[in-house]
Amino acid sequence: MKEYYFTEEHELFRDALKQFLEKEVLPYIDEWEAQQRVPKEIWKKFGEQGFLGLHYPEQYGGAGLDFFYSVVFCEEISKLFSGGFGVIPTVTQYMSSTYVYKFGSEALKQKYLVPVIKGEMISAIGITEPGAGSDVANIQTRAVRQGDHYIINGQKTFISNGFYGDYVVLVVKTNPEAGVHGFSLIVVDLDSPGISKNKLNKLGWHASDTAELFFEDVKVPVGNLIGEEGKGFFYLMDGLQLERLVGAIGAVAGTEALIDYTLKYMSERQAFGRPINKFQVLRHRMAQLHAETEVIKQYVYYCSRLQNEGKYAVKECSIAKLQATELANKAAYECLQMFGGYGYIEDYKVARVYRDVRILTIGGGSSEIMREILAKMLIDDKKYERPRPQTAQEVAASAAVVEEVMQAIRQRAAQGSLGTSLKFDFGSKKLFIDGSSGTNVVSEEDREAACTILINPEDMQALLRGELNPMSAFMSGKIKVQGDMSVAMKLQSLLS
Repeated sequence: MKEYYFTEEHELFRDALKQFLEKEVLPYIDEWEAQQRVPKEIWKKFGEQGFLGLHYPEQYGGAGLDFFYSVVFCEEISKLFSGGFGVIPTVTQYMSSTYVYKFGSEALKQKYLVPVIKGEMISAIGITEPGAGSDVANIQTRAVRQGDHYIINGQKTFISNGFYGDYVVLVVKTNPEAGVHGFSLIVVDLDSPGISKNKLNKLGWHASDTAELFFEDVKVPVGNLIGEEGKGFFYLMDGLQLERLVGAIGAVAGTEALIDYTLKYMSERQAFGRPINKFQVLRHRMAQLHAETEVIKQYVYYCSRLQNEGKYAVKECSIAKLQATELANKAAYECLQMFGGYGYIEDYKVARVYRDVRILTIGGGSSEIMREILAKMLIDDKKYERPRPQTAQEVAASAAVVEEVMQAIRQRAAQGSLGTSLKFDFGSKKLFIDGSSGTNVVSEEDREAACTILINPEDMQALLRGELNPMSAFMSGKIKVQGDMSVAMKLQSLLS
């Protein structure tokens, strides 16, 4: 099956990369794990050998190759029994610098992409905050334009490459009132005045650095804006499928390496006068693990083909990420069991793998988020298309819908009293109804209410027009309720 996706040229590249890793990386992995740092000089060696920027054009120093060269790269660096080492180039090459290439100006590409391809710079992606992980829309870090600069204030956490890296592609709010149209991406040098860092002490991935980043009046040139202001959310959504796919590729390859390592140990370990690979219960567990790995690997290759063809494969990449990372955790548990007490000793690679794989079902979109994406597609008939910013006409039309909905609610709320407080959250707009004093007082204040209804304006418009059944909307997830459910039941009085 491998020949279906990989040509002779791909395999020659794989052989060259493996030889390089065996000489320049493998002998030092344990040392870098102990030091909790990989020297930057190694990435320059990668760049000199042409192992970086495989998917980037030659005009920036890349190789302009098809995606299956990147598959080979991700597979081989994931077989080194150091998730910390592998995450450094994958975050740089496939999760952060990609935004500079796809949406950045020519000046940004020359300043930040070319050095990444040469191995002279390490980059990070700054999304997660203490109160916003998978909930990207809840990001609070602000960037306020003042003349020719943005002034950035806020905090990021769990940022891979954030401590020793050179720059971060930062997700910020440039217009807090514009909902998803208020986010932007800005390149920020990590040695900029006003940035303070805290290196996090992790369970695994010891060779890599993961940081908390604090931004206090950090001054960044307007020219460091990636693309257009207000379009960052859409740029980000466009890149997440590649991030998830790369995670799946590495998870499967790491699992394969772990299985091979375990089988070798089982062939040497004696119990009751024979190798433990002769005991049926252990043989069958490994056979089952191998079968599951093969199935998921072929699906990941299929997803890689879709990526190579430029398809926006949300469902497929979500499945790949979910299944591959869950498999990696299962494999680490079962393979460690084959080692018995030795598996609990750090001298054996399986112990490190056991620590390293735990993050895989959390980072890059947790397994729970992957399942929810799939549930929305399977049950709610949600369609995910390649994201694009709204045109000026579409923005105007959306604003008109919001105003129509808010005016209709005001008129209906004036006819009675809820006896409590209710808030509608339309994303960019909020409508607060205070019915606690005998009459309903309606305002656009963003206050705490007994119950909050989260719904998009178009669905609310359909409810008000009688085109959407309230119970069906609730059951399908189009209406989300926070707080007192009994208050939500009074919604019907506003719809009739």
